[in-house]
Amino acid sequence: MAMQTEQDHYKILGILPNAETKEITEAYRKLAFQYHPDRNQNSVEANEKMREINVAYATLSDPVKRKDFDIPRGYHTIAAKFSVGTKVKINVHSPTPFRDHLGVIDREPEKDAFRFWYTVKLEMKGFSTTYRFAEEEITEVIEPAKK
Repeated sequence: MAMQTEQDHYKILGILPNAETKEITEAYRKLAFQYHPDRNQNSVEANEKMREINVAYATLSDPVKRKDFDIPRGYHTIAAKFSVGTKVKINVHSPTPFRDHLGVIDREPEKDAFRFWYTVKLEMKGFSTTYRFAEEEITEVIEPAKK
């Protein structure tokens, strides 16, 4: 029995490994429209291509799965994503009571074998606390330009 080699999800979607989430979604929608079985008279080739597109999108649209896919291939950068003083928001999918709260990176990140960990200072209801978050649990808050 031949072992199937895993395909490069970025090549399947026709994007680069540094693509933003929006680019991943746009590429997926374009290809899904093109290869959808209903548009291709239930073609076996279109069904197979659609399956590949769905697997690629499911992997690359999930930050944790994407990182797990990227690291062994050398796609993930080794540099920390955020620095001390960066204003961040705790992601909606974070399994903590702090989701959707704003905070500031309090100290230099720590790195383990898989990701960077950040200590974030959070101000809530008149008190401040620090909490540790994995890189995929936070996003940078871009302040609008002052007029």
